[in-house]
Amino acid sequence: MHKNSSLIQIMTDKVNIAMLCILGMFIGFLCAPALNSISIIVFGANALRDVHPRLWFRQRWWWLALFWLFLYAISYFWSDDKGYWGTRLQVKLPVALLPLAFYFLPRFDARHIQIITLVMNLVLLAGACYSISFLINDYEYYMAQYRYSHLFPTPVRGDHIRFSLAMALTIVWSWYAFPQLGYKWLKWVVGITMSLLAAYMHILAAKSGLITLYVFVVAWCIYYTITEKKVAGLAVLFGVFVLGVVAVNFVPTLKKRFEYTLMNYQIFKNHDKVSVYGDVNRIISYKLAVELIRENPMAGVGVGNMEHRMQERYAKYYPETTDVNRLLPHNQFLVAGLGAGIPCMLLFLIWAIFPVTRIRRNRESFFFAVVWFLLFFQLLIEPVLEVHFGVFVYLFFMLLQWHMVPGEIFLADTIQKGKNKGG
Repeated sequence: MHKNSSLIQIMTDKVNIAMLCILGMFIGFLCAPALNSISIIVFGANALRDVHPRLWFRQRWWWLALFWLFLYAISYFWSDDKGYWGTRLQVKLPVALLPLAFYFLPRFDARHIQIITLVMNLVLLAGACYSISFLINDYEYYMAQYRYSHLFPTPVRGDHIRFSLAMALTIVWSWYAFPQLGYKWLKWVVGITMSLLAAYMHILAAKSGLITLYVFVVAWCIYYTITEKKVAGLAVLFGVFVLGVVAVNFVPTLKKRFEYTLMNYQIFKNHDKVSVYGDVNRIISYKLAVELIRENPMAGVGVGNMEHRMQERYAKYYPETTDVNRLLPHNQFLVAGLGAGIPCMLLFLIWAIFPVTRIRRNRESFFFAVVWFLLFFQLLIEPVLEVHFGVFVYLFFMLLQWHMVPGEIFLADTIQKGKNKGG
C-alpha cells in the first residue's frame, strides 16, 4: 500500500511539474529562448525520472527520429563548417527528448487540460497585445511597409511565422478542449481570448497562421456535418467564407498582403525570377536544392556545408539576389536531402508520416489528424526544424494533441497499473 501511494505521488508530481514547465516554455517562446530551452530540458528530465532506459525504445516515433538524426550527425565528417553543423544539430535535440517525455507522462485529466488551455491562450494574448502596440503607435509607417510584405514586429524574436502558427494551433487545441473546460467563467475567458487571437492573426496577416486557421475551420465543419448529420457545419463554413472575403477587403494589412501575394503569382507566371520577392525566393530555393541533391544523392553536401553551397549556387545563377534573400530550401524534406542525402530524406519522411498511422475513429483522433496535417504542410513550405522555435512549435503541439488520443502508445498509465498490480 505504501509503495502504491508513493508511486501515485510521483506521477502526480510529474504532471504538476510538467504544468510549470509548459508555462515556462510559452513565456520563453515569447521573450526568453533560454527559458524555453531550460523548460524543455526540465520537462523531459521530469518525465523520464524513475523510468528505465530499456523502456525508451517502446516509443517508436523516438527511435525512428534517432535514425535520421544519426545521418545528420555523421555528415560531420564531410562538413567543412563544423560550427554550422553543430548549430543545425543542436536545435534538433528536442526531437530526441520531447517524444519520450510525453510518452512517459500520465495522461492529462480535465484540470490539467484547463490549466494548459488557459496558460497558452493568456500568454499568447499578452504577446499579441505587445505586438499590435507597434502598429497602433506608428500606423502610417507599418502600413507603408506592408506594401513590401514587411510585417509589424512580433515576439519570438520577430518570427511572425512561428508566432502566428502557434496561435492557430492554440485555437485548434482550445476548440478541442472546450467541452472539458467545465467552469462557465473559464469558457468565457477562453472563448473571448480565442476570438481576439483570431482577430489579431487577420491584422498581422501572416500567411502560415491564417492558412492553418482556415484549413482547420473547413476540416472541422466537414467533420461536424458528417458526424452530427447537421447542416450547421455547412452554415458555419459558408459564414467563415464570407468572413474571409470581408476580411481581405476591409482589413488594411490583410488586403495589402493579399495584393502582394497576387503580385508574386503574376511575377512567377511571367517567368520573371528576380528573386527579391518572398514566394519567388522559395521556388528558387527548391530548384537550387534539387540540383545539389542530384549531384550528391547518397551523402548530401554535408549539414555544415548547406548554407555555403546554396550561396555558391545563388552567386552563379542569381547573382543579383541580396544576402537576406539567399535561402536554405524552404522545405524540410529538401533540407534533409541536401544535408545528409536521399536516405536521410526518406527516413525523415517515414518519421513525419508515422504519427498519422496511429489515428482511430474518435473525436480526439480527428483533432490529432488535423494537427498532424497542418504541421506536415509546414514541413513542405518551411525549414521548420532548422530553427529552435520551429522545433518547439512542431513537437509540442503534435505531441500534446497525440497525448489525448485514447488508447494511444503513451505508456505512463500502463506502467503505473503494472507496478500497482505487482505491488
